[in-house]
Amino acid sequence: MTRKNRTMQAVEARRAVTAAISVAASLDLAVDDAVVLNDSNRMVARLLPCDIVARVSPMGWFSAAREVELARRLAEETDAPVAGLDPRVEPGVHERDGFEIAMWTYFEPAPSGEVAPADYAHELDRLHGALRQVDVSAPHFTDRLAEIRRWLADPDFTPELTDEDRELLADRIANPGPLFLNGGAAEQLLHGEPHPWNVLVTTDGPLFIDFENCARGPVEYDLAWVPTEVSDRYQDADQDLIAECRGVVLALIAAHRWRRDDQHPSGRQGGVAFLNAVRQGPPWRPDDVTW
Repeated sequence: MTRKNRTMQAVEARRAVTAAISVAASLDLAVDDAVVLNDSNRMVARLLPCDIVARVSPMGWFSAAREVELARRLAEETDAPVAGLDPRVEPGVHERDGFEIAMWTYFEPAPSGEVAPADYAHELDRLHGALRQVDVSAPHFTDRLAEIRRWLADPDFTPELTDEDRELLADRIANPGPLFLNGGAAEQLLHGEPHPWNVLVTTDGPLFIDFENCARGPVEYDLAWVPTEVSDRYQDADQDLIAECRGVVLALIAAHRWRRDDQHPSGRQGGVAFLNAVRQGPPWRPDDVTW
């Protein structure tokens, strides 16, 4: 097994890759090696020589079935810019050794490794158009915010946060601003976290991945996750609402980075950066501390 980062604990990481290889073998896919592409709360490994991407998550951590169903519907019903499921495998989630595993297509990265802001905005607009065409059940994005407020109220989830900072994050999520709370913006199915880490810059163009947090809400919530030079180029978006959503997104990410069980590669350094951004207040620019 070739590793590219060491976030997940070694024993669990080996179990995750072994489970993925076992599932691939049961599907008559040849596997001699596994290259770990991402290793945080979910393991992503490229299996070779069959050249398939296995996404492996602990049982019950993500809505893997909903993500797979959404990817299937987008592939069948739209031309969405999505890195979809591998066509050699029947769409579905495979359970093995306490993990949920889905098999996805591998795409070669583009030589530049970068996507121009205008192209990013255009492809996100295309994705939103495709998401309006599919009927997939998903929670409202405010349901996720309510869940975060509940575990912020319990110090056991974030033992290293001071009570003052825990209250700051909970208040930012609960009381973002008048535009955010008053609603009125059109709502639809969203990606949920279309930030640059969830965009593959491939030889086929920019492709979105990781739909485990798909939700319903205004497109401005999705745009709060992208750099400002991208959201500024998204046509017909409410820039004031995006600004308010950015404050919520900052607090949301900060809360996750301070969770006791968080395994994001940025670690506590990321938690400090996001928390400081929330402390500083508007104008909110998540891209300054993330991308």
